[in-house]
Amino acid sequence: MTVKNKKTGGLAGVVAGQTGIAMVGAQGKGLFYRGYSIHDLTEHSSFEEVAFLLLYGKLPNQTDLDHFVSRLINQRALPDELKQTLRTIPAAAHPMDVLRTGCSMLGALEPETAFEQQADKAERLLACLPSMLLYWYRFCNEGVEIDFESAQPSIAGYFLEKLCGQEPSATHVTAMDVSLILYAEHEFNASTFTARVCTATLSDIFSAITAAIGTLRGPLHGGANEAAMELIEKFQTPDEAEAGIMKMLEDKSLIMGFGHRVYTVSDPRNDIVKSWAKRLSEECGDAVLYPVSERIEQVMWREKKLFPNLDFYSALVYHFLGIATPLFTPIFVLSRVSGWSAHVFEQRGNNRLIRPGAEYIGPDETTYPLMSERE
Repeated sequence: MTVKNKKTGGLAGVVAGQTGIAMVGAQGKGLFYRGYSIHDLTEHSSFEEVAFLLLYGKLPNQTDLDHFVSRLINQRALPDELKQTLRTIPAAAHPMDVLRTGCSMLGALEPETAFEQQADKAERLLACLPSMLLYWYRFCNEGVEIDFESAQPSIAGYFLEKLCGQEPSATHVTAMDVSLILYAEHEFNASTFTARVCTATLSDIFSAITAAIGTLRGPLHGGANEAAMELIEKFQTPDEAEAGIMKMLEDKSLIMGFGHRVYTVSDPRNDIVKSWAKRLSEECGDAVLYPVSERIEQVMWREKKLFPNLDFYSALVYHFLGIATPLFTPIFVLSRVSGWSAHVFEQRGNNRLIRPGAEYIGPDETTYPLMSERE
């Protein structure tokens, strides 16, 4: 993997390698997973089909899909030692810390001892990360130890059932499934690049995914959907929202959920998730949150020419699905582990240690002073 020598802050515009997994930002607004448009995938595929596509490079036929789903269902349960660890994590901990710890612990209990195991380990993580999150969440908040049996074949359905303790509606499962597809992969973003840097040292897949989770923990990468929800809930009417956003802009406050590092025209995922936010809003009789969100979108475009990214309306979707705000970014992990794992596979397939150079800006060579000569 080579890095072009280009002086720029945060490596913006630097091409740091090649990938065949996702194409991001085509014509300023496109997103494709292994050549397939995100619009086609959300319209016609399940998240499990998309995860298979990312991991194995092709869309599954029915037999492939049936076997893949069956394997995932059979790997949802957690080892007793991991459950014990999760029970000791305090309720006040951030759920991202829970997933980071859980992933690392699983790597200690079920280590990847050979790279030939990478697909099995990736499937194991895809299957059981929702179990980790919800086992801790329900235990710490309700004193309930969830079991891992479910009639829900999909990860989306399983997550909603174990979160709410009841069978979710078909509409809610589909909305959740679409969200998982939209978050599944996004080229060399910060967490994915972290996973590849870790992988390039010939480390194990659990270390790479743990490193990626830690990177996503930062609010400048993950967390925008949580911040967006907190913003939307501040206002009771669209007019109040407009006044509030104008004041924030005047104060130069950071408004999360708008603009994007790669897209220049629009976020191709936004129209998909926005349509689901509107549908769920109408279903539950919401007369505040969606109108407020639309007004915020209008003001941000009018004043700053900034468009909403995936995180903005995803916040509403998750809220209408009954998901607590602190769980928004962890859901990102449950989906993106498919993309992260695909990048681990790809990095290993043509590996080279990732070690960029740095431009030194410190002092010139200096004479070492004796103790008596120091001020």
